[in-house]
Amino acid sequence: MGKSLLIVESPTKIETLKKIIGKGFTIKASVGHLKDLPKKKLGVDVENDFKPDYITIRGKGKILAALKAAAKKADNIYLAPDPDREGEAIAYHIANEVTKLTKGKVYRVMFNELTKKAVNEAINNPTELNTNKVNAQQARRILDRLVGYKISPILWKKVHRGLSAGRVQSVALKMVCDREKEIKNFKQEEYWSITADLKGSKDPEFQAKLFKIGKDKAEVGKEDQAQEIVKATEKGEWVLEQVTKKERKRNPVAPFITSTLQQEASRKLNFSPKKTMMLAQRLYEGIALEGKGTVGLITYMRTDSTRMADEAIVNLRQVITDKFGKEYVPAKPNTYKVKKSAQEAHEAIRPTDFSIEPKSLKDLLEKDLYRLYELIWLRAVSSQMVPAVLDTTQFDIRSGNYTFRANGSVIKFMGCLKVYVEATDDDSGTGAPSDKILPDLPKGEQLKLLKILPEQHFTQPPPRYTEALLVKALEEKGVGRPSTYASIISVIKDRDYVKAEERRLAPTELGGLVSDLLMENFPDIMTEEFTAHMEDQLDQIEEGKMEWVDTLKAFYKPFEKDLVEAEKKMRDIKSQVEETDEVCDKCDQPMIIKWGRFGKFMACSNYPECKNTKEVGGKDEGPDAVKAVGNCDKCDSPLVIKVGRFGKFMACSAYPDCKFTKPISTGVSCPEPDCKGYISARRSKKGRTFYGCSEYPNCTFTSWDKPVAESCPECNNPYMVQKWKKNEGESLLCPKCNFKKSTEAA
Repeated sequence: MGKSLLIVESPTKIETLKKIIGKGFTIKASVGHLKDLPKKKLGVDVENDFKPDYITIRGKGKILAALKAAAKKADNIYLAPDPDREGEAIAYHIANEVTKLTKGKVYRVMFNELTKKAVNEAINNPTELNTNKVNAQQARRILDRLVGYKISPILWKKVHRGLSAGRVQSVALKMVCDREKEIKNFKQEEYWSITADLKGSKDPEFQAKLFKIGKDKAEVGKEDQAQEIVKATEKGEWVLEQVTKKERKRNPVAPFITSTLQQEASRKLNFSPKKTMMLAQRLYEGIALEGKGTVGLITYMRTDSTRMADEAIVNLRQVITDKFGKEYVPAKPNTYKVKKSAQEAHEAIRPTDFSIEPKSLKDLLEKDLYRLYELIWLRAVSSQMVPAVLDTTQFDIRSGNYTFRANGSVIKFMGCLKVYVEATDDDSGTGAPSDKILPDLPKGEQLKLLKILPEQHFTQPPPRYTEALLVKALEEKGVGRPSTYASIISVIKDRDYVKAEERRLAPTELGGLVSDLLMENFPDIMTEEFTAHMEDQLDQIEEGKMEWVDTLKAFYKPFEKDLVEAEKKMRDIKSQVEETDEVCDKCDQPMIIKWGRFGKFMACSNYPECKNTKEVGGKDEGPDAVKAVGNCDKCDSPLVIKVGRFGKFMACSAYPDCKFTKPISTGVSCPEPDCKGYISARRSKKGRTFYGCSEYPNCTFTSWDKPVAESCPECNNPYMVQKWKKNEGESLLCPKCNFKKSTEAA
């Protein structure tokens, strides 16, 4: 009896699978897709029911030939690409190539985890290819091709060659640009808080904030009103009017799905969605562990299901009992809501074996792999634990016509919080709830006022998206699917349509221009609502409720009209030039400002005879942003400020004869002893802004937060760092002693 052939997507799975299924199989990998639409042409016959012209991807010919050769020798063929639409399409294209070469049968097998039980179960119970799922993938691919290949040439013609548009990515870009417009149009409003420091007959002292004026919620808009309240209460009586005590439960959170894993890894580990998925892929496909061989450590990482297999829950409840005690295990397993669009066959992202604790892998895994596995393990374990129990206390304190409120809580039983605390978008989520503890005082007790402090605040604009917040917004609006979130963000960053500033996404000038042009000319398809509607239709194709050709026809008819109009009416940015007072330093002709691949640049008007170009400043800075700022350290020529792809920097004006550059100072001297350098903004390899010493590599001082030249009043540390929280605005924090003060503008 000959061998069967098992074909997977990734070659890194092969070692894991060899260990599981033994010698009865030959295992080969397709290394992703083998067939796709051609790059050099549309590849879709619009007039013939959108028939796709699939070709073998360049460089994949040898892989396909090897699969065919193996198929000829195999008794049966098992197609095991990933269990999603893309995997189904890969399996479909492979089947078309190998079915005619084997005398045996061709099966489809899917496993959500690379464990002996899951793999053998899948092989022993094979299925057939799901043509509905293939059609859904094909419809998405053709939609994306039509939008990209039909709109991009118009952008080349009207703006600059090399620009591109995407059906989903352009909507994500619009969301970033819309948020930027909200921020720019935001009008601050002043408001005041009033905080009283109080003391009762028992310790500790505590704080209460103004809550009501009479029966109405307190709203203090001006300083004179705040001072009037302070004056009215300073010498008045303070009575503890109401004491409310409650026992409150804090429930565990669901195990990870793709979007929540990307968000939490961003908040807690500072990983980009792209990095998170790359590391998760490695954990899923298998890691070589000493004494165990290659082991798949987590289940499939592209999922929107919070379901956990019954067997896994049994295993997990035993682990919780052994490690924490019976009191941490609920009477019945916890269940979580699953979206309508979630594929029932999928599970949440969880460890394949809960007995493999993170600490046992610390010396065996790379640091970032370990940190991600630990995050997944902790979240999954906590999801099947009992809620935390908190004793909460609320004081309502009356002084004249004013009611002040104080809240406090004590954790009575840690429950799920013993293992995991979910992060918020304003913090790292590394600790348990930290409400103040209130003293045990009786209702009616008179309190002593120690101090009352009015404080000015200003309403804050909505924050720019972090990558985690953008993933959350895409998911909430139904834009994209779990498998696409990371690539959506990567694409708009790689195209230089957005940039990361202080870990938040800001549109570049070019990104704003492209987004505006697309919205002006394709208002129907460049909206969150339309994109979400298309995702729903793709889901219906997968469920067999819609025909993929009908969906494409309904999309293309109005889209074609928009294309014709855009050809005529889209603003011709390429022909627009701004005159300047500058003269070309090579041919003495006037310099002009034009649009290029990375935004505006200054060029000689004598092009193509003279190809001299220079960088210019941002939208509002114009050519005079290039100005002298001292002399070159190497040749003593004047230095100028230039604007490159990654922001401003100082460069020698004698370029290209002298290529000296140096970073621009933030105005803060390096705090390291005996260092004469200064702190400047820099970019990490991943494009993230951080702050480091200009004397690097001789000095290795770095900070993710922007240092400010202000010493800490508590510990005299020579600098503080800027922090921003949604509900508090901007503040300064001492990195040494954690002293904090608000910096909201008056």
